[in-house]
Amino acid sequence: MGSLYRSEEMTLAQLFLQSEAAYACVSELGELGVVQFRDLNPDVNAFQRKFVNEVRRCDEMERKLRFLEKEIKKANIPILDTGENPEAPPPREMIDLEATFEKLENEMKEVNTNQEALKRNFLELTELKHILRKTQNFFDEQMHDPSLAEESHALLGEEGMRPGQAMRLGFVAGVIPRERIPSFERMLWRACRGNVFLKQAEIESPLEDPSTGDQVHKTVFIIFFQGDQLKSRVKKICEGFRATLYPCPETQAERREMAMGVMTRIEDLQTVLGQTQDHRHRVLASAAKNIKVWFIKVCKIKAIYHTLNLFNLDVTQKCLIAECWCPVADLDSIQQALRRGTERSGSSVPSILNRMQTKEEPPTYNRTNKFTNAFQAIVDAYGVACYREINPAPYTIITFPFLFAVMFGDTGHGLIMALFALWIVIYEKKLAASAKESEMWGTIYGGRYVILLMGLFAIYSGLIYNDIYSKSINLFGSSFIVSHANYTNSTIRNNEFLQLDPQTTYTGSPYPFGFDPIWRISLNELTFTNSFKMKLSVIFGVMQMMFGVFLSLLNHRYFNKPLNIFCEFIPQVLFLFCMFGYLVIMIFIKWFKFDAATSSNAPSLLIVIINMFLLTPVPEAQLLFAGQNQLQVFLVLVVVLCVPWMLFIKPIYLYVQNNKRLKLGLQFGNVRMIVNGGNGEDMAEVLQNDSLATTDTDSQTEEDKPKFDFGDVFILQAIHTIEYCLGCISNTASYLRLWALSLAHAELSLVLWEMVMRIGLSVEGYLGSVVLFGVFAFWAVLTIAILLIMEGLSAFLHALRLHWVEFQNKFYVGDGHLFAPFSFEIIMESKEE
Repeated sequence: MGSLYRSEEMTLAQLFLQSEAAYACVSELGELGVVQFRDLNPDVNAFQRKFVNEVRRCDEMERKLRFLEKEIKKANIPILDTGENPEAPPPREMIDLEATFEKLENEMKEVNTNQEALKRNFLELTELKHILRKTQNFFDEQMHDPSLAEESHALLGEEGMRPGQAMRLGFVAGVIPRERIPSFERMLWRACRGNVFLKQAEIESPLEDPSTGDQVHKTVFIIFFQGDQLKSRVKKICEGFRATLYPCPETQAERREMAMGVMTRIEDLQTVLGQTQDHRHRVLASAAKNIKVWFIKVCKIKAIYHTLNLFNLDVTQKCLIAECWCPVADLDSIQQALRRGTERSGSSVPSILNRMQTKEEPPTYNRTNKFTNAFQAIVDAYGVACYREINPAPYTIITFPFLFAVMFGDTGHGLIMALFALWIVIYEKKLAASAKESEMWGTIYGGRYVILLMGLFAIYSGLIYNDIYSKSINLFGSSFIVSHANYTNSTIRNNEFLQLDPQTTYTGSPYPFGFDPIWRISLNELTFTNSFKMKLSVIFGVMQMMFGVFLSLLNHRYFNKPLNIFCEFIPQVLFLFCMFGYLVIMIFIKWFKFDAATSSNAPSLLIVIINMFLLTPVPEAQLLFAGQNQLQVFLVLVVVLCVPWMLFIKPIYLYVQNNKRLKLGLQFGNVRMIVNGGNGEDMAEVLQNDSLATTDTDSQTEEDKPKFDFGDVFILQAIHTIEYCLGCISNTASYLRLWALSLAHAELSLVLWEMVMRIGLSVEGYLGSVVLFGVFAFWAVLTIAILLIMEGLSAFLHALRLHWVEFQNKFYVGDGHLFAPFSFEIIMESKEE
């Protein structure tokens, strides 16, 4: 399993890079992606660091690229993505990139400004064209329709407009957005007291707003009035409603001549606009071919200079000093990357890597691939493993989908889930791009292998339960034969409820695989399956918890802590085995010992466990084996003795050892240098884990070093003891969720079949096929929505809890910090997200 079983061995290294080679060396390390740099200038303001100007220049280049990208998307031009991953360009190329981006930005801004001005002129001329056309229609109607003349005469009074005298009145013409017409008309009527005459006509096609590019519906209007006072009032109202007024000649000949001029200018503008649009499209299409590569280059340059700001300058100003965490296994690769960077820069002085000794805890680094990454993410979501602590991820690969399947045991539902995940796995390269666009789909895509295993395990557990969409399959024939019961036809017809007697109908050979299909039609099916699944949940729970305790032994041995093995591991194993391990053994004994003839004498195991701690003997008729009562008394004594064993021995031992050292005149902080074995390590660990020691032990003075406090150590041990003892009971009960969720899933599936599918199956004839088609569609939707998505998510969360709380708390501390390497690949992925 490599580093998946236990995190990579890490080392703190110091790098000495020549100033002219630092950029190229960091670039090579970014491509390698296995080095985590430390900030050696934590007290220096970000704006006072050496390469802050270069970072600002990169920010400015990114701003220009985002502007170009926005214009490209606005023009609906596809951005070419060849998948090319160029190396970080040398520093001198920054000037060429800046000049290119500056030229493109200025050119696009100039083109956009000119295009907006041309579109604004085109809009004004188009509106003027419609005004001239519509107003001519108004005047023609006014001259030839006496009813309109009478209406205007009534509105404008006795001295108003008469037929043949319309031109003697003043008027203004313009356009206004269509939605403002009702309020505009009311305002004119109220402000002018009905002494104006308004005519309007809608412009059929929408007009483009040059500022926003939106399509706007507008209306042409002409307002007749008499007198300068009304003219001023009308213009203010038009201005308030943001109506655009245009000059309109009074005579027909002038209007015709203006209209011809407007049409000529519109044609010229359309030609110029077309040429401008073509030029803009050519510029953006050319930029779209390279913008992805430009983004990658600028991002890498910025990341390099940001990293260089973490380094220190030596006194000669010719060398940069860096500190970094890196895996020991990758030291050769790092050395080669430094050599390549030095050669690229042309420097004659090689870069130096020097391993450092430190007491600081290194970061945790587990190498993963696309299959194991999702399982590692499940573990890290609870807490990152401590350095070199056993990683639960490799065991989670099997136990997580298995426990999920115990709760989600249905072959049909598991098959749908597995096929869905298999489709994602097969087309994962095509679906990778869409996974970045949606967070929900991205989560499903990232967990595709988890879903695939959950589906496969659910198929297996569904075959064990013989449950396929709430139905069972008779693959091997039932082990119960009705003919053995000597039932006659009259017996079957005249009795509504019949019960098979296992003593007379059982063939003697068990069903080859899974549940016998006879249980699906039996009245006591729920009683049998509940009993089986409940016991199975306890067995799986105790086995997984016991496995977790044994994993803690591997941790104690690796970190050389024999005191923890004797004072924690051994009593923990005895406590768990004597209480719940014994319960599991009794479950198997009960299954093998009792049959249909003797099942009435079988004891209740829950009552046996309760009576065991009450020291109540088991009746002779219900004994599972000889000497059971004596063994149970012994197990209770062991369980009781394990509590003080875990609680007192370790603190007392540490107290005695500390007194011995005090008599020798030694400080507890020096115990690691003079004590052989693991006892001193245990004492120092207790203090460090409980915040009794500072994190930076290198800088401590003799007076500042932590002193041993028996009270704190005892309280810590008491907390761990109580947590483990009570946790064994509560955690075992928590595994009963395997039974509860399995029951809920099976019953929901049965309810859907009984209440939905049975409707379609009950209708006969041609009508039945039509009804069945619709009912099946409805049943399928409910099955996917409720049983696959909702129930699947519920089982997923419960399996997550069983691993995080019930399993990992037996051996997993999980208070480490992740290794965050300087990697261009990770930086680019975060940028895309």
